Amino acid sequence: MSEHHFVFVHGAGHGGWCWYKLPNLLRENGHKATCIDLKGAGINQTDPNIVSSLDDYNQPLYDFLSQLPLDQKVILVGHSVGGGSMTAAMCQYPSKVSMAVYVAAAMVKPGTIIPPILKEVLKICSGIIEAEAEKIWDFTFGNGPEKLPTSMMMKPEYVWDKYYNESPIEDYTLATTLLRPAPVMAFAGIVDIPAAPEVEKIPRVYVKTGKDHMFQSSRQDLMVTLWPPAQYFLLSESDHSAFFSQPEALYKILIQAASAISP
Repeated sequence: MSEHHFVFVHGAGHGGWCWYKLPNLLRENGHKATCIDLKGAGINQTDPNIVSSLDDYNQPLYDFLSQLPLDQKVILVGHSVGGGSMTAAMCQYPSKVSMAVYVAAAMVKPGTIIPPILKEVLKICSGIIEAEAEKIWDFTFGNGPEKLPTSMMMKPEYVWDKYYNESPIEDYTLATTLLRPAPVMAFAGIVDIPAAPEVEKIPRVYVKTGKDHMFQSSRQDLMVTLWPPAQYFLLSESDHSAFFSQPEALYKILIQAASAISP
């Protein structure tokens, strides 16, 4: 069996901690695994309200990739809005990425115009606050109430339904103690990643989550149609957080996808 190094990138409000089941499965079977905390997330000490851009937010991931030995590549695995961070990292360090796996994640081709139906999902990434967003998210206005919000955090009463509706109650309980506000200014950059032809050389994999209450099925399908991946998998029983609700099935997908490349 070939050894692969998987590098996990979390979504909004989460941290490297959310992947905890996957590294154990991978390491037990001879692979390497690294879980990144982006700036202002997980145990990273930065206040998310002062994270100024997507590149600023992604700096821990960029630092990790830049320090890899010249002959080493990794498989990036991104969740939710972390897919945008992953794509940005692929643009910055294409020679360091052998494959990118999007798990219910933002998969938008750099340099392209995002269609209106996907822009609805990403309105929050541009600081646009509408009634539905205010219903679900608590916003912090670190630069003053007349400016765009600097961070957002899902209101507690929506966390179970939107993130973890098929996950074990223990993981939900864990998550409620660890979720942090997410930096809004970082997400604004996801819709403006410039074109990068080198990214097209990196094989992409999309993992759709079938019982996802956060990222509608039709919108996941649209992303796949607009930027077709090399491989596609469906986790029909997964909520938005496959790392909690379907870790063994996700592990098998990662191994199957990785078998298509050389270590």
